[in-house]
Amino acid sequence: DDDNSEEGLHTIHSGRHEYAFSFELPQTPLATSFEGRHGSVRYWVKAELHRPWLLPVKLKKEFTVFEHIDINTPSLLSPQAGTKEKTLCCWLCTSGPISLSAKIERKGYTPGESIQIFAEIENCSSRMVVPKATIYQTQAFYAKGKMKEVKQLVANLRGESLSSGKTETWNGKQLKIPPVSPSILDCSIIRVEYSLMVYVDIPGAMDLFLNLPLVIGTIPLHPFGSRTSSVSSQGSMNVNWLGLTLPERPEAPPSYAEVVTEEQRQSSLAPIGACDDFERVLPGPLFAYIQEFRFLPPPLYSEIDPNPDQPTDDRPSCPSR
Repeated sequence: DDDNSEEGLHTIHSGRHEYAFSFELPQTPLATSFEGRHGSVRYWVKAELHRPWLLPVKLKKEFTVFEHIDINTPSLLSPQAGTKEKTLCCWLCTSGPISLSAKIERKGYTPGESIQIFAEIENCSSRMVVPKATIYQTQAFYAKGKMKEVKQLVANLRGESLSSGKTETWNGKQLKIPPVSPSILDCSIIRVEYSLMVYVDIPGAMDLFLNLPLVIGTIPLHPFGSRTSSVSSQGSMNVNWLGLTLPERPEAPPSYAEVVTEEQRQSSLAPIGACDDFERVLPGPLFAYIQEFRFLPPPLYSEIDPNPDQPTDDRPSCPSR
C-alpha cells in the first residue's frame, strides 16, 4: 500500500499470486553437481515468505549444474598408449617375461560410449595368466590441508586365460561406459578423475598393469571428429600401410575410344522400340540429337573459343529481337 511504500513492502491480498523471477549464474566456471562419500557439490534456490507475528515459510529447490567438457578438443582426441613388461622370479628360478601393450583411440569419452581397446598380451612365463580391463573413478576430497581419496570400480571386462607361451590380441575389444558423472578437474575441494586400467592377472604375484587416463565429458564427439579419430587409430594400430608407396605419376583415364566402341555408338543411333513413348512426347529431331551425341567425347580445350564476345563466320549467332 501507499503507506508502506517507503519500507519497500507490498500487501498481498487473499488469493493465488505468482511471481516470475530469474537468476543468472556467474560467468566464472562452476563445479559440476556431485554427490560423493566425503563431500558434495550442490546448488539450490531458496525462497522465504515472511508473515507478521508468524514464523517465515522457507522452501528450497535443488538444480543441477554441469561444467561442460567438450571432448572434441585436440588434447582429448589424442590416442593413449603404453607398454609394460614383467619377469617372474621364484627363489633362484627365473621364468620368461610377461609383456603387455595397450592403446585406445582417444582420451575423452561421454557416458554410454564404448571404449575400443587394442592390446597384445604375451605370456612367456610358466604360469596361467588372465588379461583384464577396468574403468576406475577416483574421488579426491580436500579440506583443511588434508585429503581423502576414494577409488570405485565403474566397469570391467575379462579376456581368455593364457597358458605359457600363448599370446592374445584385442582388436578393438569394447568396454561400455555406464551412466557416470562427468570429470571434475577445476574444483579446489573435489576432484573426480577416471582411468582405464588394462592389466594381466598373475596368480601368486603382483599384477602387471597399464594405466591410461580418461576424461568423461558432457559434449559428445562430432561425427567428423569420430571419422577422423577412427581412421587415425586404425592407421596407427596397423603399421603395414607405411610400406605402401604411391605411384610417382598417376595413370591417365582411358580414352572414349577404349570405353565406347564404334559399333556401340552406331547402334545407339538406330530406333529402339522401347522409345516409342519418348518419340510421342519429344520431337523427332531433338531425340535424334540426344542419341547422336550420347557417346561423343567433350570438346578439347583448343576447340573452345577464347573470345566468345567476337562472333565468327563459322559460328552461328543468335537472331536479334
